[in-house]
Amino acid sequence: MSETRLREAICRFGRSLFERGLTPGSSGNISVRCEDGGWLVTPTNASLGWLDPARLSKLDAVGRLVSGDKPTKEIPLHSAVYETRGAAQAIVHLHSTHAVALTMLPEIDPRAALPPMTPYYLMKAGQTALLPYFRPGDPAVADAIRGLAGRYSSVLLANHGPVVAGDTLEAAVFATEELEETAKLYLLLRNLNPRYLSPAQVQDLVSHFGVELPAETHDHG
Repeated sequence: MSETRLREAICRFGRSLFERGLTPGSSGNISVRCEDGGWLVTPTNASLGWLDPARLSKLDAVGRLVSGDKPTKEIPLHSAVYETRGAAQAIVHLHSTHAVALTMLPEIDPRAALPPMTPYYLMKAGQTALLPYFRPGDPAVADAIRGLAGRYSSVLLANHGPVVAGDTLEAAVFATEELEETAKLYLLLRNLNPRYLSPAQVQDLVSHFGVELPAETHDHG
């Protein structure tokens, strides 16, 4: 996809996410890899609902600003995801309400923040890791991401929000939305003893759709 079309897609998806209340105010950021090895990212203090294609931040392959407005403070986060997940072509980071709420619950497993609730959660988002709290923009979050060794395409930052990578921008957006809806389901059903997908049903999805799950979480059923 041409850079012009990538710029337009970032703004289109950003507006859609904002208008549906998935990331309020000037929160959240999106990045996409370009064919020239650089990447486009949303500017700092920019609302995803009102992005200007011409003002998106263009970075070179090593993360230096080439053109556009000053980029989001979360550049270390995006860089670490691209570094560890070679297939990632786009990243969406939101402050979506239910996903953030999930990170504050005491029982959440850092290796599997959500149980296997629906097939589409596993098919779109895979398994989700939970990382500890870091100050927004803290470079230390990059080391935490690297510690996951690229095994997760979806990650939750405690008290902050989801970070989801995809092989296209559309895939990253759809996976982020699926993660948010699954977090909402979890909160609705919490303490009600819901019926999750069985290990056999999870294995069927893995076999049939090529769902990728981190080995350690998959082994735990």
